[in-house]
Amino acid sequence: MSDLTHLRDDGSAHMVDVTDKARTRREARAQAVLITTEEVVAKIADGTLPKGEALGTARLAGIMGAKQTSSLIPLCHPLPLTKLAVDLEPQGDRVRIVATAVTTGVTGVEMEALTGASIAALTLYDMIKAVDNRAVITDVCVLAKSGGKSGDWTREAPTS
Repeated sequence: MSDLTHLRDDGSAHMVDVTDKARTRREARAQAVLITTEEVVAKIADGTLPKGEALGTARLAGIMGAKQTSSLIPLCHPLPLTKLAVDLEPQGDRVRIVATAVTTGVTGVEMEALTGASIAALTLYDMIKAVDNRAVITDVCVLAKSGGKSGDWTREAPTS
């Protein structure tokens, strides 16, 4: 028997049965970091990019993306998100994106938080590629989670 919950004994993938799990409040925070130049970050912050106001656009894209997680990731359960916040922090040569997802449900929201941060970062890249197509998206990771059987945890040393 596999220790991986998404694999059957024969090795084939399947969606985990969460029918009998307790409904609890679950929260996850994840980040992605867009690294570019200080000049481009200044344009992002003051809204003077050729494609327009990037921070609000990326925030909305992150929220919309997180709501579509189960459509994008094959074995994710669709979750009723009760909160999805995407915060963008321009500083120096980078923009740190932190997405927070919350639900009251039977499975965690780490994938929704990761998707929200990632889609927001991809949207920022799309909006700046005309002025810096060498920008990098990095440090995509879960920062913290709470609720559920595996308990609460926070990454000891967040990246970036």
